[in-house]
Amino acid sequence: MAIISRGFHGRRPAPGRELPPGQYEVHDFPVLSAGPTPRVTHDEWEFSLTTETGARRTWDWAGLMALPGETPTVDLHCVTKWSKFGTRWEGVSLDTLLADVETAAEYALVHSYGGYTTNLPLADLLDGQAWIAHRYDGEELAPEHGGPARLLVPHLYLWKSAKWVRGIELLLDDEPGFWEGLGYHSYGDPWREQRYQGD
Repeated sequence: MAIISRGFHGRRPAPGRELPPGQYEVHDFPVLSAGPTPRVTHDEWEFSLTTETGARRTWDWAGLMALPGETPTVDLHCVTKWSKFGTRWEGVSLDTLLADVETAAEYALVHSYGGYTTNLPLADLLDGQAWIAHRYDGEELAPEHGGPARLLVPHLYLWKSAKWVRGIELLLDDEPGFWEGLGYHSYGDPWREQRYQGD
């Protein structure tokens, strides 16, 4: 009788692909959410950017679609230990949205339809690192994956890429979001395995 069953050593990535510590590769796109899926139409959707002084800019759906778009292909790493390589998105870079914004803020608090929030250093939203994504794999972004639009910050664990994004608040001091207030790591670097506070 075999003592160690087949597959005990876990799933390995394809050659040339490197997984962060503790992760395994998936080929589907798992759906994980903290609550019910908001259903927001394009006509209802609005995105706002608010600075620490209270200055506010907003975009409706047509306004977002009028901005220059990008098509990043990125790897995703979920804190629940799955990783998906080579995902294809379309969206607007945060560099574009923040281009004319005057701020002394160092932090951002992201707000979603449904009440979810997450915090990030503002630097992690700049320099081609983050997008408001509205299409995935050539199709409109499905509600279960955050449609009509979600934040995409692929160099951090996926809970930082807030689904159903509706706004970003720029802050002088860090303020924990939903999962961070429940013990998840405030930063969430998958390569340093920052899953929980203290990691």
